[in-house]
Amino acid sequence: MVINEYLENYYSSRDENNRLTSKHGQIEFITTMHYIDKYLSKGNKIIEIGAGTGLYSIALANKGFSVDSVELIQHNIDIFKKNMVPKNDIHIYKGDARNLDFIEDNKYDITLLLGPMYHLYTIQDQKQAIAEAFRITKNKGIIFIAYCMTDSTIIQYGFMQNNIKTIIQKGILEKDTYKAFSTEEDLFQLHRREDIDYLNSFFKVFRLNYVATDLFTRYIDATINNMDEEEYKIYIDYHLKMCERYDLVGLTNHSLDILKKYEN
Repeated sequence: MVINEYLENYYSSRDENNRLTSKHGQIEFITTMHYIDKYLSKGNKIIEIGAGTGLYSIALANKGFSVDSVELIQHNIDIFKKNMVPKNDIHIYKGDARNLDFIEDNKYDITLLLGPMYHLYTIQDQKQAIAEAFRITKNKGIIFIAYCMTDSTIIQYGFMQNNIKTIIQKGILEKDTYKAFSTEEDLFQLHRREDIDYLNSFFKVFRLNYVATDLFTRYIDATINNMDEEEYKIYIDYHLKMCERYDLVGLTNHSLDILKKYEN
């Protein structure tokens, strides 16, 4: 198991545990859980691959589910264990999304791949992570895959933070097409919808939902954080009703692809 040193240093120095706890940060969590809940059934076997500090795994365990969790970064695992309570039925494994050979085929009803695609920089590695998630999911099981998106990063990091000329000069952004090219040192792999569709074309899956998990949220984060509780509830309601609109989803920072597996 080879660990990207840039990735390990990033998560070891970052408060990942609290990333989704601000008002604006909760939108991604609320949206993801909203869709997970939509497909959950009593007795489902669940795995989270790239579980980070355990936010989703613990939320599902608190609902009474037994959860297997795989995480690559030891720092995240240590915090994950501290966040657990004795009643949580969670089994944590240190492992790489690209190689889950310690897990049998067709085991899980629900497979969450909510972090690894952020940090896999080649098509081969991305396909391998999806292939492993596909392999360990039961026929007609549900696979949730999260992605970081290109255009929101160009707008926010490139233009709004005055980095656009720098990232073009570094070759991270291709000027003719505005397609992003990341390396391990850049940390985050960025996708467009067509990139995600291309990856899915290698597998027998049916798309159930394609969701903008934060949509406008990162553009107006200060506004959201200053909302009173009534306004915030209205914003969540609005967001959940807009987050699958085809004409809007390209604005999101993070997307969630929800797939049903078919072997035949």
